[in-house]
Amino acid sequence: MALTNGFVRAVVYLPDPQRGYYQGTRFDWSGAFKSLTYQGHRYVDEWFETYDPKTHDAINGPAEEFMTLGYAEARPGDAFVKIGVGALRKPDEQAYSFARYYDVADHGKWTVKTHPDRVDFRQELTDAAGYGYRYAKTVRLSKGKPELVLTHRLTNTGRKTIETSVYNHNFFVIDQQPTGPPITVRFPFAVQGEGRGFADIVHARDSSLVYARELEKKEYVYSAGLRGFGPTASDYDIRIENGKTGAGVRITADQPLEKLVFWACATTSCPEPYLRLRAAPGQAVSWTITYAFYQKATL
Repeated sequence: MALTNGFVRAVVYLPDPQRGYYQGTRFDWSGAFKSLTYQGHRYVDEWFETYDPKTHDAINGPAEEFMTLGYAEARPGDAFVKIGVGALRKPDEQAYSFARYYDVADHGKWTVKTHPDRVDFRQELTDAAGYGYRYAKTVRLSKGKPELVLTHRLTNTGRKTIETSVYNHNFFVIDQQPTGPPITVRFPFAVQGEGRGFADIVHARDSSLVYARELEKKEYVYSAGLRGFGPTASDYDIRIENGKTGAGVRITADQPLEKLVFWACATTSCPEPYLRLRAAPGQAVSWTITYAFYQKATL
């Protein structure tokens, strides 16, 4: 589905269990992107080498994932829930793995309404174990400005409380440039990080993450939790900039960060902001993520 507001142009894939571009069981099926451009700059491209619709990360950003509901309690053969995907079959007693494909017991009921500048998604699911929800998400290009907005509303229609986290992997590939010194990730706080590749390939300097060199093929960096952010939504304010081409994106939300993971490979540099969600039976929770695209002076 092609969207435009006169500034940004985007192509969004629609959920389809048989013919959909993304059929994996990790990421939310609503709002998988094929492309997004602004002022001649490309922000979304395939960052992976091999495509298979059921591969867990064969998806382009912005891509959201919800943590599982009911996996620990489910016995082998029973279902557990991934919001935005459906009820999945637990095959054995092994711990849940996001990289594993799980058979889908129930996709739920999807309703999709398309418009020139937005797509409205809704998924409704009732699980035998007691979880039920109505998940409404709109992917919208703002009127009159270079901005993408993701609005969400999750209503608990079941008898069990929904307690989960959701994050956006933000698989941006800005102008198809490799991950390296031209790419900077900026925060509104003094960021601290440790993990694979930190203090070697990637460095935390004041409020930014910068690269010492380009990442090689098959190489990656990872931190399970960047530090320095506070308890308010004002710290959910992240910029990814390509200093070579001048293209940048600012990512903000109306909820505070639960945690902030960071992962990058040779083709994409990904801050992964987490939000905590809780909805008792009959309650609803809403949140919004905004992407503002911009052009700045080049290096």
